[in-house]
Amino acid sequence: MKSGVYRHYKGHLYLVLGVARQTETDEELVIYVPLYDLPGAGLPLQARPRKIWDEPVDGKPRFEYVGETR
Repeated sequence: MKSGVYRHYKGHLYLVLGVARQTETDEELVIYVPLYDLPGAGLPLQARPRKIWDEPVDGKPRFEYVGETR
């Protein structure tokens, strides 16, 4: 998976830092930062199972790669 900016199918942008492995289950997790304000968010760093990240929604990609950051 490329690091960089991804667009969620609902329009928000996210910066993907990389993929981590959950040590107990060996599940891959996408580590990312939302590029918009999250009300009440204490930590901007988030994780989502790669399986869900890659899962399509209504036949469209849930997240689409937009490009690198500079």
